[in-house]
Amino acid sequence: MADASRKRQSVISPMQWVTLAIVAAFVIVPFYTTALGGFKEIGELRVNPFGLPASWDPVRFVEILGGPRYFSSLWNSFLIAAGTVVLSTLVASMTAFALAHIKFFGSKFILGYLMLGLLFPTATGILPLFIKMRDLGMLDSHWGIIIVQVAFSVSFSVLLFHNFFKELPKELIDAARMDNCGYVKIYWYVTLPLSLPIIATVGVFNFVGSWNSFLLPLIVLNSEDKYTWPLGIMQFQGQFGSDWPRILAFLTLSILPAIGFFLLAQRYIISGLTGGAVKG
Repeated sequence: MADASRKRQSVISPMQWVTLAIVAAFVIVPFYTTALGGFKEIGELRVNPFGLPASWDPVRFVEILGGPRYFSSLWNSFLIAAGTVVLSTLVASMTAFALAHIKFFGSKFILGYLMLGLLFPTATGILPLFIKMRDLGMLDSHWGIIIVQVAFSVSFSVLLFHNFFKELPKELIDAARMDNCGYVKIYWYVTLPLSLPIIATVGVFNFVGSWNSFLLPLIVLNSEDKYTWPLGIMQFQGQFGSDWPRILAFLTLSILPAIGFFLLAQRYIISGLTGGAVKG
């Protein structure tokens, strides 16, 4: 009876299949059209934007890969995204660990204050951030973008880490305390090794968010050699404004690393998001 009940619960209803198909179409169709557009001529792209190209000529992809602009913008985006992921994961995990396992006056207030950051739209803080970064000499710097992105991502990251840490067995923490481990050792040797799913989840969200960021790099960066890939596409489009197949080829190659990173970490994402959802 239990097996039959489990099988019944695992069956996806037709309405759920339809919903999943619609969501998948919204994600797959734009990328499909973009990828195929890089193989088409401009006339074919206008007449047949969704169909297969008449000839699979990869010359545009080869030219982009052979030029320095693509790899330069890609490397800049990777450095910023990697720095954002490492710092945001470190700061958020330490903050969430303290709020989840250390009792002190004002901990609930601090957690609530951090959650207010989820309601703060990034665009409204651009002007004061620009003025402050100018005063601190952080303009035209990758570090300026990294620090700001960490600040804006810390609320959501702390929320995910906090929910996950609260569900970890308290017996492990108590056993570590009995072995005379301080909070730093408990955090580093007990909590983090058990938190790979939520670390991967937070890393994916922050990596993709940083990878796709456009407004902040546009305001902070002035030197073309420091441009991220969204700014590289803007510059590329300005140079090849009428050559949409070439622009779509550049866009396709720029999206692939983020998709690859997501696919590598996908098995951790669901377990990380649901780690603090259900007790028991």
